[in-house]
Amino acid sequence: MSLPEPNVILRGGPLERADPQRLRHVRDTEMTLKIPVGNAYEHFHPTPETVLHDGSELRVFEWARRTYVAE
Repeated sequence: MSLPEPNVILRGGPLERADPQRLRHVRDTEMTLKIPVGNAYEHFHPTPETVLHDGSELRVFEWARRTYVAE
């Protein structure tokens, strides 16, 4: 089973250095994306912007904030 094609690109935030995988596939491009990183979550909000990448139109998600996992 192959992975779905990326439909979003992440921009900004601390993942610029920590996560080289800026292209992702998400089911709902209207919802905030919450990515677990260590003991925190990086939150990315969808924007109305799109970019063309390797012939595919990707929705841009902009970094919004970090929240921490409750202990």
